[in-house]
This record gives sequence, structure tokens and C-alpha cells, in this order.
Amino acid sequence: MTVNFEYVNTDVSETLSAFTEEKLGKLFNRYEFLISAIVRFKHDDNLHNEGKFCDIELSLPGPRIFATSNKSNYEVAVRETINDLERQLKKRKEVFKTH
Repeated sequence: MTVNFEYVNTDVSETLSAFTEEKLGKLFNRYEFLISAIVRFKHDDNLHNEGKFCDIELSLPGPRIFATSNKSNYEVAVRETINDLERQLKKRKEVFKTH
């Protein structure tokens, strides 16, 4: 499992990286065809209530899978993004089963 982190307009956080890697580890264990992930954390000062973005791009055979979320807290954004990715992965796994 290879996970690359990018922090845009925000400070690097080892705790946030470890939290995200733990959550992604569950996906990598469940879906053995995953190759790697790119995680981007962005902060936008113009959005007062929200503005903490989490973008995750998963590399796997075929087209890449991407999800993003914008919340007031990075941990909540990570959870929502991973839930979106899991929904997409379930659909992709069904496609793999039929072939």
C-alpha cells in the first residue's frame, strides 16, 4: 500500500496522516486490487463554516477513482471521502466479478 500525502495551504500533520492511512488501510485490505492512493488536504479561508477539503485519488486497474469532500473538520472530510470511495469500489468490484 502506497499513500502519498499533499498539504495545500495547511500545515503538515502527522496525526492526520496516520488517521487517514489507518482508514485507507481498511480499504486496501478489503479490495486487494488497489495499487496506491494520493491524498490532498486543502484549506480555503474564503469559506467560513467549511473550507477543509480532502481529495483522495485511488489507483487501480482501469480508470482511477476520485472523491472529494468539504467539511469544517479534516477528520470528518476524510471519513466522508472514504465512504464515497467505498461506494464506488463496490460498484467496480461487481464489474470485476462478471468478467
